[in-house]
Amino acid sequence: MRDIVFEAKNLTKVYRSGTVEVHALAGVDLELYAGELVVLLGPSGSGKSTLLNILGGLDWATSGQCRFRDHDLTSQDDAALTLYRRVHVGFVFQFYNLIPSLTARENVALTTEIAANPMTPEEALAQVGLAGRMDHFPAQLSGGEQQRVAIARAIAKRPDVLLCDEPTGALDSKTGIWVLEALAAVNRNLGTTTVVITHNAAIKDMAHRVIYFADGRISRIVENNHRVSPADISW
Repeated sequence: MRDIVFEAKNLTKVYRSGTVEVHALAGVDLELYAGELVVLLGPSGSGKSTLLNILGGLDWATSGQCRFRDHDLTSQDDAALTLYRRVHVGFVFQFYNLIPSLTARENVALTTEIAANPMTPEEALAQVGLAGRMDHFPAQLSGGEQQRVAIARAIAKRPDVLLCDEPTGALDSKTGIWVLEALAAVNRNLGTTTVVITHNAAIKDMAHRVIYFADGRISRIVENNHRVSPADISW
C-alpha cells in the first residue's frame, strides 16, 4: 500500500461571469502518493493549474472533496488554509518572485524565519547547486539560477509537497534542464512529493507518473517505468 498524500473525489470548479459558467474542473478523481514526482500534462485551459491551486490551498473547489492526509481542504476556512500552506506546501511558479534588493541567501531566509523546523538558507541553496552564489542579488543571477533560488526558498521549510506551475516556462532548454535537475534532486534526496505542471511533453520522461488533462478532466494516467534524468530529456 502506497502512502496517499492527496485524495480528490469528484472534484469540480466552476467559475461564473454573469450568466456564463466555465467548468475548469469537471469531476476529477485522483490520488497522489508520498515521495513521487508527478507531471500534469495538457493544453492551456485543461484544468491543471486549477487543480494545483486547490491542492495547494490557494483556492476552493465548487464541489467534491480534496484531502491532504487527514485535512479536508474543501471544508477549511481561509485561516486554516493559510496555516496549511505555511506548514505543508512549497510553491514554485513560472516567474521567480524574488525580492531584488535581497541576496539569494536573504530571499530564502524569508521562509526559514517563519517555519517551525527549517533548513538553514545555506542548506537549501546547496540542495539546488547554488552554494557558491548565496550572496548574489537576483540581477546578478541567470534566469535558471533565479528559479533555483525560488526552489530553495520553497523547500527550506521542509514541506511535505512541492507544487510547481510551469517552472521552466520562462527558460531556454539548457537552463530549463538545470532547473529540472534541481527538482529531481529535491524529490530524490528529500523525498518531497513533487507535482510539476507543464506544456512541454518531453518533461514527462522524468516523472514517476504522468497525468494527462483535457477539458477539466483526467483523460489518462500513465506509470513511467523507464524514467530518464533531466539531462537526457530531448527538448
